[in-house]
Amino acid sequence: MSQSILRIGTRGSRLARAQADMVAAALAQCGERSELVAIKTSGDRIQDRPLADAGGKGLFTKEIEEALLAERVDIAVHSMKDMPTALPAGLVLGAVLPRENPADVLVSPVPLVQLATGARVGTSSVRRKAQLLRARPDAACVILRGNVETRLTKFDSGSMDAILLALAGLKRLNLASRASYILPTDEWLPSLGQGAIGVEIRADDSHAAAAVGALDHAPSAIALACERAFQAALDGSCRTPIAGLATIDGNALSFRGEVLAPDGSDAIATDLRIALGSDAKAQAARAGCEAGQALRPRAARWLTL
Repeated sequence: MSQSILRIGTRGSRLARAQADMVAAALAQCGERSELVAIKTSGDRIQDRPLADAGGKGLFTKEIEEALLAERVDIAVHSMKDMPTALPAGLVLGAVLPRENPADVLVSPVPLVQLATGARVGTSSVRRKAQLLRARPDAACVILRGNVETRLTKFDSGSMDAILLALAGLKRLNLASRASYILPTDEWLPSLGQGAIGVEIRADDSHAAAAVGALDHAPSAIALACERAFQAALDGSCRTPIAGLATIDGNALSFRGEVLAPDGSDAIATDLRIALGSDAKAQAARAGCEAGQALRPRAARWLTL
């Protein structure tokens, strides 16, 4: 057992702490001691406008990564969907925990197709908004910010007819019963990286690397390598609705991805299936990159918005 205590940097919300607690528990099983250090991020402070208006991805990781580089913490725990594809110099992704169900859910008294004309549906995600408008062009999208509990409270107050959330977050907060309708991923692709927890470390920290390396779940890490490479190849702005999901079945990787018009009026999609060999993560990343590069010219009009 290591005598040093690994300091885990995390956002302060209940969900972020629950995810950090999962990492701490897994480390404890490996004989590693740890403690949580809560860090408030730019994304937590901005509550009055869509995150896309403030810079999008990176708003939930920047301050935690700064603490990691300054050695105020030893490990950073992130929701992978919030992590930019390019990490700051000196930082690496040390592990990906087993992925939770990546599906979105609708919290609503009725299914999506049965919502009244002009129903108010809460979401702050450009991707969910585009998918919602594709399915229900008449819907009125309402900006929904705050943590999961705050969003549910806003729905319960009657200010919205329905809201869209990630199933993974509800499950980790023991709120899965609030998921009125799980949206099938074959019809409603999630955000790239959704449902996965990543552990970021300093590249030169051999202790942290050894400790978190034992937590890495290979199938989840391989799938995420494909999804993140797809996202990096597209290099869309934070206003671009991009969705995708990679899955592993034995030695085969399947991936489906799409770029949508922000108003949901059109989309360009791709899919692939490849056999994985000895360097599965590199193969997955290469396949995701090629898929994104192939899609990029056809989706250019939305990627530069």
